Amino acid sequence: MKLWGGRFEKTTDALVEDFHSSIRFDQRLYKQDILGSIAHARMLGSVGVISEDEANSLIEGLGGILEDIQAGNVEFEIGAEDIHMNVEKILTERIGAVGKKLHTGRSRNDQVALDLRLYLREEIDHTMNLVEQLIQTLLHIAEEHLETWMPGYTHLQKAQPITLAHHFMAYVQMFLRDIGRLKDTRKRLNSSPLGSGAMAGTTFPLDREKVAQELGFDGVTLNSLDGVSDRDFALEFLAAASILMMHLSRICEELVIWSSGEFRFISMDDGYSTGSSIMPQKKNPDVAELVRGKTGRVYGDLVALLTVMKGLPLAYNKDMQEDKEQVFDAVDTIQKCLLVVEPMLRTMQVHRDTMAYGAKGGFTNATDLADYMAKKGVPFREAHELVGRIVLDCSKKGIGLEELGLSEYQALSPIFTTDLYESIGIEHCVRARKITGGPSPDTVAEGIRISREVLRGLRSGFAPKNPEY
Repeated sequence: MKLWGGRFEKTTDALVEDFHSSIRFDQRLYKQDILGSIAHARMLGSVGVISEDEANSLIEGLGGILEDIQAGNVEFEIGAEDIHMNVEKILTERIGAVGKKLHTGRSRNDQVALDLRLYLREEIDHTMNLVEQLIQTLLHIAEEHLETWMPGYTHLQKAQPITLAHHFMAYVQMFLRDIGRLKDTRKRLNSSPLGSGAMAGTTFPLDREKVAQELGFDGVTLNSLDGVSDRDFALEFLAAASILMMHLSRICEELVIWSSGEFRFISMDDGYSTGSSIMPQKKNPDVAELVRGKTGRVYGDLVALLTVMKGLPLAYNKDMQEDKEQVFDAVDTIQKCLLVVEPMLRTMQVHRDTMAYGAKGGFTNATDLADYMAKKGVPFREAHELVGRIVLDCSKKGIGLEELGLSEYQALSPIFTTDLYESIGIEHCVRARKITGGPSPDTVAEGIRISREVLRGLRSGFAPKNPEY
């Protein structure tokens, strides 16, 4: 008989039994469910709702079930519906009628809200550790390539010369913000909903704060309706996960482009590439492409749960059973992606000469030529127009700005002198941009130092001075 079956005259239809059950996926919450039940049982004994002996019996029985599940010695039943009722059924079979007292003063509604918060808290911590490892790898690559010159792009057209270090440090900023978002999510979910009951609390004198403290929460939720029906924390996690996946997708897209025969900026390690079943010469960046593709999967998880929640009246509704698969899928996806992206970046080969050659083409020093004129008193808009005409002329001649003779420059304007060639040299164009956030090697080196400081602050819990994180 169902634990809730007293009011029913017929058994559940077999098709509904399978449709209704969530044990296939929510068994993942077994540890959180049992730890929450242990804390609940201990509290019931301490406030006198059950005896201390009964509480100890419940705690010992739950501990044994946890050990057996971890050892692979427990088989869950579809008929018991979910992880909560499976654990309670096994407990009652093992310790007898006292097992039926475990559910005193609580509902599966507040129980599952508790379990999901405990689960996400742990997985957020693990995800942040993986993001930190990725950041450390990017910082190491940046330190090695402070003077690896490359073209920067806008609209995928060559724009201005930068360094590989400067380029990858842009991603460091993105991933630091991702850690900040995950920390914010963790902070907001860290309130215990246990004690909210089905939706109106309970008449038992529960010590909610005691349970919350034992489970590592900062406090308790303050409204029982919200306690059982809130999934903002899950949505916030999925939103943070979606942004994180977008950043992973962007960097993977660049790796795909850079490893192409047209760019040849990098070569992917054989361990993170695949071949073709028909074309023997192929070396495909499939890992980067797959990460790019999996981004849509996490977006789908977010949209799915937003759609589930958008029309639900208070308080709990069975629709909310759909929350867990979306959260579980997003957790699995982002963690697997982070685990492969970090070594993929660490093992790639950078072709410095090809990057430097690319930085010299496409008139990436045109802005510096206009700046040269502006520094000599020419209004920037006039300088911009004249340089545009020079670029057009050089383009027709098939030469770069640095290859145009001084006499030809002076025929356009008397302000040009021999110092212009130094001003438009690729290395000078980069080194001269020492403004905060710029690509100068010295500036980027300082950015690396500051980023490591921010990372230490995020890890230790101190708020960075920069509100960006």
